[in-house]
Amino acid sequence: MIEHRLVSEPQADRDIEATFHWYENEQPGLGLQFLDELRASYDRIVEGPLKYQELRSGIRRALLRRFPYAIYFTVDGDVIVVLAVLHARRDPAEWQRRRG
Repeated sequence: MIEHRLVSEPQADRDIEATFHWYENEQPGLGLQFLDELRASYDRIVEGPLKYQELRSGIRRALLRRFPYAIYFTVDGDVIVVLAVLHARRDPAEWQRRRG
């Protein structure tokens, strides 16, 4: 069994930071809850990245359980690369442009 490691592209980190601040402005503490859910989703991805649907060109998507966000990632050997963390209703062209 392959032990995967997860890395995040700088744009995905910016997505997360913006989302955290938006939720914190809506309700103090909600941004931290978003980060907790994101970490739990990352853990699930690392445990089995190939169980997530491949959308196109090797890009897969995992949905957060509590928040309407999707994690778009690729798997390259033992490395999982997070390309984007976007609202599930966001234009798919956004993550498609980020293919690394």
